[in-house]
Amino acid sequence: MANFGFKISTPRSIDLDNADRTLYEQMLEMVPSYRYCIGCGGCTATCSAGQFTDFNIRKTHFLFSRRQYDKLTTDMLPEVDLNKCMLCGKCSLVCPRGVNTRGLIVEMRKLLLN
Repeated sequence: MANFGFKISTPRSIDLDNADRTLYEQMLEMVPSYRYCIGCGGCTATCSAGQFTDFNIRKTHFLFSRRQYDKLTTDMLPEVDLNKCMLCGKCSLVCPRGVNTRGLIVEMRKLLLN
């Protein structure tokens, strides 16, 4: 076998069928508009915290919807630190689907940080 200078890594698939859905279901009850997010990135583009820090609200939503709660509560990914959000609400104003993104951050803080 030839050595091409790289090796094929193992797949990084997530089994959403067997993932813990309790926090996700609680979030949908508290912020029902969360289910309408299409991941367009409009919230991240207008984020005041994202302009001055490395906060990324889209990545935060994405990790939570994929039930990767461990990555949201560790210091591995500084761009998803929920305390960096200033709760200004600009993200909610530009959302084309009307998702209450400000409410999402508040509820994520309650669910994950407490």
